[in-house]
Amino acid sequence: MQYLPNILFFIALLAGVGFFVMNIRKLTRNIKLGKNVNRTDNPSLRFKNMLKIALGQYKMVRRPISGILHVVVYVGFIIINIEVLEIVVDGLLGTHRVFQGFLGDAFYGFLIGTFEILAALVFVSVIVFWTRRNLANIKRFLSREMKGWPKMDGNLILYFEMVLMTLFLVMNATDPAFQQAGVGNPISQFLAPLFDGFSTETIHAVERTAWWIHILGILVFLNYLYYSKHLHILLAFPNTYYANLKPKGQFNNLASVTNEVKLMMDSSADPYAAPAEGEEEPIPEKFGASEVTDLNWVQLMNAYTCTECGRCTSACPANLTGKKLSPRKIMMDTRDRLEEVGRNIDANGGTFKDDGKQLLNDYITPEELWACTSCNACVEECPVSIDPLSIIMDMRRYLVMEQSAAPQELNMMMTNVENNGAPWQYNQQDRLNWTKEV
Repeated sequence: MQYLPNILFFIALLAGVGFFVMNIRKLTRNIKLGKNVNRTDNPSLRFKNMLKIALGQYKMVRRPISGILHVVVYVGFIIINIEVLEIVVDGLLGTHRVFQGFLGDAFYGFLIGTFEILAALVFVSVIVFWTRRNLANIKRFLSREMKGWPKMDGNLILYFEMVLMTLFLVMNATDPAFQQAGVGNPISQFLAPLFDGFSTETIHAVERTAWWIHILGILVFLNYLYYSKHLHILLAFPNTYYANLKPKGQFNNLASVTNEVKLMMDSSADPYAAPAEGEEEPIPEKFGASEVTDLNWVQLMNAYTCTECGRCTSACPANLTGKKLSPRKIMMDTRDRLEEVGRNIDANGGTFKDDGKQLLNDYITPEELWACTSCNACVEECPVSIDPLSIIMDMRRYLVMEQSAAPQELNMMMTNVENNGAPWQYNQQDRLNWTKEV
């Protein structure tokens, strides 16, 4: 019985980490359903962007109130969880504050004191976030895609953080030896008097209960990330590293279309020539994207990284003028469909069984896609370098090139370009008539 708590702790740790690894493997599998794209160029710039945007929170503080509060929560939560290392060692070995003897009372007290101050700041910041999300009537939190689970998810994570910070402070406040040392308790010393009059056994029971719930809560939080928008805590770093480095507004060309154009411009080429020896007959590629598997793996990682903060939608001119387009919804729909495809694969022994649905029409409508002005405001605003525009353009490409389903105005323009060499409906011979008036 002496080692029962250690055994239970080991089982809980193994189960929590094991389930997390299983979910990460599933996440990786889903992302790899996307098409291959090479994002290994210019590693120094990519690493710099990752440090500046993901670690340094560079784009968050453009909106000072929410940005600074997010930095407090981000820094506080990461640094405070350094103590998890000590909790794990104590839990496995049956020790108590094992690092105190190793680091010395002064330095250990400085660390725990810093953690306590950060825990209090995180708690206050989370209260402000909850107020902004639920009481302040901020428009970007009231969009149609933020009803139901997304709203609940945003609140649940705030409750998680409040409870974990409270447990950390209670754990310290009910540790008599730690309080008597008088070092490292700038916040918990004010909570300790709440337990005056309790017996030694009761105080110890409260401390142990807070300790257990705290570590179990962290394990639950770790595994909750996969089901939450807060997966960006993990994915923000690779997402910013593999972001597109090309100038905003520069779209990619399909190799198959480029080859056709080259063939048309080369009068000596034979379009019916057989492939050269050793070459295979090229397989016609689907133009654009109508399903998540038509997108590339970076776009799918973008979908999982979306924080649902709504900065993209609040900056979108189409959305601001009342159109249905919401870049945030584009990313959320892509993630939801990808999750649905993943569950389908799991349920069918590792292969996808046609479910009669796809990303286009069942999740994202052509009306949303054609409302986009391709201004890149959403890409510029995203604090973790997500690119909703690339998904919109790929789906537009499918509508135009596979279904000829462009709006009438666009079809007229493309017909004029094809027939007249210009977007306007007049003969090529009349193109320079305007110079007669100069």
